[in-house]
Amino acid sequence: MILLDTHAWLWWISDHPRLDAAMRKHIADNQPSGIGVSLISCWEVAKLVEVKRLGLSRPVSEWIQAALTAPGTRLLDFTLQIAIESTQLPQPFHRDPVDQILVATARVLDIPLLTADEKILAYPHVRTLR
Repeated sequence: MILLDTHAWLWWISDHPRLDAAMRKHIADNQPSGIGVSLISCWEVAKLVEVKRLGLSRPVSEWIQAALTAPGTRLLDFTLQIAIESTQLPQPFHRDPVDQILVATARVLDIPLLTADEKILAYPHVRTLR
């Protein structure tokens, strides 16, 4: 199983060209074991729509429900252990709380995080894929 960063999830579902061949291969290779989407990514997508930084082809609740039915997708809960881990990441790490939660999720579940985020890719305390 892998965990998708929010942007990777959006790119995958929308077949966006920024999801490059290597990222597509990671997703395809991991569909049998699971494509993890954090509950916090659902919140982030809804928040981006709310503040008009993201437009979707349908209401956000419908988009999220449909996106979670993509082959191999598994919704990953935001647990107490992940919440605590997100506040105790080895430093230095940037202050974006969603990134903190995603990195903590990958660490707690011991799965790689698929991302194009250069700050996360440079962070040595989580396994990443790009």
